[in-house]
Amino acid sequence: MAKIYILDTNVLLQDPLALYSFDENKVIIPAVVLEEIDSKKRYMDEIGRNAREVARLLDDLREKGKLHEGVKLPNGGNLVVELNHRTFDQMKKHFIDTTNDNRILAVALNISIEQKEMKKNEEVILVSKDALLRVKADALGLKSEDFLSDRVVKFDRMYLGYEENWLSPEKMDLLFEEKRLPISEVKTSHTYPNHFYIFKDLANGTRSALAMTDKKGEYINLFLSQQEPVWGIKPRNVQQKMALELLTREDIPLVTLAGKAGTGKTLLSLAAGLYQTEDLNKYKKLLVARPVVPMGKDIGYLPGEKEEKLRPWMQPIYDNLEYLFNTNKSGELDQILAGMSSIQVEALTYIRGRSIPDQFIIIDEAQNLTKHEVKTILTRVGEGSKIILMGDPKQIDHPYLDEYTNGLTYVTEKLKHRGESGHIKLEKGERSGLAQLAADLL
Repeated sequence: MAKIYILDTNVLLQDPLALYSFDENKVIIPAVVLEEIDSKKRYMDEIGRNAREVARLLDDLREKGKLHEGVKLPNGGNLVVELNHRTFDQMKKHFIDTTNDNRILAVALNISIEQKEMKKNEEVILVSKDALLRVKADALGLKSEDFLSDRVVKFDRMYLGYEENWLSPEKMDLLFEEKRLPISEVKTSHTYPNHFYIFKDLANGTRSALAMTDKKGEYINLFLSQQEPVWGIKPRNVQQKMALELLTREDIPLVTLAGKAGTGKTLLSLAAGLYQTEDLNKYKKLLVARPVVPMGKDIGYLPGEKEEKLRPWMQPIYDNLEYLFNTNKSGELDQILAGMSSIQVEALTYIRGRSIPDQFIIIDEAQNLTKHEVKTILTRVGEGSKIILMGDPKQIDHPYLDEYTNGLTYVTEKLKHRGESGHIKLEKGERSGLAQLAADLL
């Protein structure tokens, strides 16, 4: 059955290519959506960029015909910019205010009524990222859907980077003797490179082994975790051991770390970065950056020079550095960093246009990055550099992102098949018992 999809503004502002995501069906953009997109095109951020991209795509389609009459899309569907069906008569009995959301609802409702009156066999569906608009649509008897095509992973199936598995006593003995096993000897659904295994003996449940696939995903190598502390930090659980292995491997230039608050993502990354930059001299500089996205109400403009303005945003990084350098006095960390020109802490705002070779790069709070922003960052990485993206996909402050569409999840899922990347989801909180309790239950 043919369908008519009516798009809300937020769908196009999140993914301009959503225009082409509805197969051979009809796609309708209400005129009010164009007005809202026009109001965003001057923004100097991801929303503004997407608004301008939508405008460019529509202008290209305009070359094929009049948009208000309908033009053919490359995937076989049709696109119409709807100028009619705007009457509010049917809406007044339910929603009085003529807000932009209600104007979009009015278009969808009037088209749905027209379809029924003309006895056409076309289902009308409102597509919106706004849950409350979908609730309103349901109240009016309209079918509504979230836009899910931009999700890179299905619900609750995000890649962990490791798995628990069972081996027969014979294969366990072979693993310890040969230090490796062909991937064909293990029953697993994953054949990703740099993937970890926690093996347990079928005959003796207390006997276990930690292993890791090679960069080609052909062999599983026995993994002997590092015993010596890295810059004074020793892993407290098996996931942290795996993470530290990825963080200290030169042949894995991209590492993604996901986990709840207090699991040690930032501390482990900084310790590994300082160890390889200051002790081993593998990298010329340690660069730490994070997006400037406030949690809750923004505090507005901040006084002072760039460093003074950035300090509140970067404070979580400084807290971890104070722990690693074991500073006790006020200002002591600033004096240490001033004497170590190899450590640089800054906002992601200043990374565009740069080329960053021979550096250990840490990007904190990467879950607040869009797909476009994370691509921009990764394309800045120069020869000889290593980059770590980390964050908690469940703690997102960006209004147009969620657990399944953010930049951190996007990179993890898209590059998990590549030998140049490794991923670990840290499960256990090590900050404090209270922090773990809050992360689990609140």
